[in-house]
Amino acid sequence: MDWQTTADTAPGATVPAGPVPMEAGALPGRAPATGAWREGDPVGERRFADLGRLDLESGRSLPAVRLAYEQFGTLSPAGDNAILVLHALTGDAHVSGVPGPGQASTGWWNGLVGPGRAVDTDRWFVLAPNVLGGCQGSTGPASLAPDGLEWGSRFPAVTIRDQVAAQARLAEALGIRRFAAVVGGSMGGMHVLEWAVTHPDRVERIAVLAAPAETTADQIARNSVQLEAVRLDPGFRGGEYYDAADGDGPHRGLALARRMAMLNYRTAGELDERFARQWQSELDPLGGGRFAVESYLDFHGNRFTRRFDANSYLVLTEAMNSHDLGRGRGGVDAALDAIGAKSLVLGVDTDRYFPLDGQRRIARRLRGSVHGPEPVVVDSPFGHDAFLIEDEAVGAALGALLAA
Repeated sequence: MDWQTTADTAPGATVPAGPVPMEAGALPGRAPATGAWREGDPVGERRFADLGRLDLESGRSLPAVRLAYEQFGTLSPAGDNAILVLHALTGDAHVSGVPGPGQASTGWWNGLVGPGRAVDTDRWFVLAPNVLGGCQGSTGPASLAPDGLEWGSRFPAVTIRDQVAAQARLAEALGIRRFAAVVGGSMGGMHVLEWAVTHPDRVERIAVLAAPAETTADQIARNSVQLEAVRLDPGFRGGEYYDAADGDGPHRGLALARRMAMLNYRTAGELDERFARQWQSELDPLGGGRFAVESYLDFHGNRFTRRFDANSYLVLTEAMNSHDLGRGRGGVDAALDAIGAKSLVLGVDTDRYFPLDGQRRIARRLRGSVHGPEPVVVDSPFGHDAFLIEDEAVGAALGALLAA
């Protein structure tokens, strides 16, 4: 999902003016081989923690793991005001703040995290890491392996549990023994559930936003066509593309995967209302022009290639596919029954990626729910992305949790 709080995700936003077909260059210049943050790039607000060797669920290991993170507010002397905020598939550590060198976009939850906001950084210390396997400073496929070359296709499969293990190691390195809350949406919500089960003594509250307790066959199927779009791009070269010149990397496949994903994240009603059958050029589609909705998807697919890495997209999507809270724990219901943290479960009525049934299953099993046995439901035309856009509704729900 698009964690960028930019005009395209704002209520009432319109498609960029003028025709923006991908191959005509909707953005200046040719797409780089990877949009990953690389050593030598501007650091921005990133900090880094070297966490040593990490053994993985697969039986493999990473000899040296580093997580990039950002922090906001001040950790109290007692260390009791820390909130862990976890991002979704294409997010990063820049949860709040302005664009700048090394960070091209406004923080993805800028309306909710900051002084005086729902997650008030005058009161709370917020820790936001970039996930293991990501591409914005944490160890991932675009990082250098011990032999000095990018990991590329050699990067091992990681699971949601592996990523939580790395996050827990980060908290230890920073001296945070217990979180007042662990908060996340979509993939980040999967991490939240794993935190609550794996580290119950280190979590006081949890907020699971628009996420399921296990990834379903339908969701895995939707993900699979995106993965194949990346792998079929000739520029992907089996994952070994980091030496490619600008314009010769797997940008077409990655952009196509992004366009597919956006159709999961938004709704038919929103797209119909925003674009209808408008075209985006002087020529109508029958005369060689393009529908406005096509240009919209092309523009955002093209933009995505400037800030993400194709191999990371595969690794993180497969991590989401691995999500099964009940694996090795007697099933999902047994795992949910074991969670004792104060909890918020929030879903979106129009979410067609992770529908409300998934949040209902979670909410009905959590004995620490602050809102009863049903999830908080956000009524929104924006589908899955609503938890990134509907600041008032999401902020009110988070405020109730943090006051509990």
